[in-house]
Amino acid sequence: MTLSAAANSPDVVGLFDPATHTVTYLVADPATGAAAIIDPVLDYDPAAARTSTGSIDRVLNAVRDRGLKLERVLETHAHADHLTGADVIRTRTGAPIGIGEKITRVQKTFGDLFEAADVTPDAVVFDETYADGARFKLGELAVEVMHTPGHTPACVSYRIGDAVFVGDALFMPDYGTARCDFPGGDARTLYHTIQKILALPEAMRVFVGHDYLPQDGRTEFHWETTVGEEKANIHIAGRPEDEFVAMREARDATLAPPQLILPALQVNIRAGALPPAEASGKRFLKLPLNAI
Repeated sequence: MTLSAAANSPDVVGLFDPATHTVTYLVADPATGAAAIIDPVLDYDPAAARTSTGSIDRVLNAVRDRGLKLERVLETHAHADHLTGADVIRTRTGAPIGIGEKITRVQKTFGDLFEAADVTPDAVVFDETYADGARFKLGELAVEVMHTPGHTPACVSYRIGDAVFVGDALFMPDYGTARCDFPGGDARTLYHTIQKILALPEAMRVFVGHDYLPQDGRTEFHWETTVGEEKANIHIAGRPEDEFVAMREARDATLAPPQLILPALQVNIRAGALPPAEASGKRFLKLPLNAI
């Protein structure tokens, strides 16, 4: 757990989940204690098909220990590599869940894939949906929502004071950028998203959604950088648009699906709720054969 802060900017606690390489953020206004949780993780053991709440407990303990008031749970997108803890947090605290308005496209694609009769592509399972440029307050801090598609069509970033939380659009400069081969993803779209992020002030703090260790380089995980440092990102620096697209598409063609993609998307299109129980009271996740 790390804490970073600057005058007139949010306090940011990053909590790294080693099982999925996900970073959950606790973001707070220093003046009022108003807080948001970004991209929480519901722990899942695929061998046992069992969920647990260690990661959720950890972030909620951080809220309590700092005397913060949790106002929102924010999702950058419907993740394919971890189950979201958003619904558990909403149930425990009453905090509403917000996500980009294009989530309906993802719900349609994967609701159909899983033949999930309870999933309607209208985002009603979320409490708030945000258009590009939407604004709201976190205490005294202004929050701006930026539509940042490419990895998925529904990805958003949250600009909060001098910080921007970019989800999977960018990783640390020595690791690169997100894959674009999920349904609705597009490498050319991601290129333009990245240019949008890089147009922000160079000193702006950038908080990435995951970290992975480069094959040759550092041995510790990091998740905070700056816009200026991201201009030297190994996938971006010196690469014009067509070259970036060719690199990204060639790289994506070599990547296996994320280990948790099938359980994760079934849960995440439901805002973190598990599939409805059968008559027996049991809940089931589906494995559509030869579908991805």
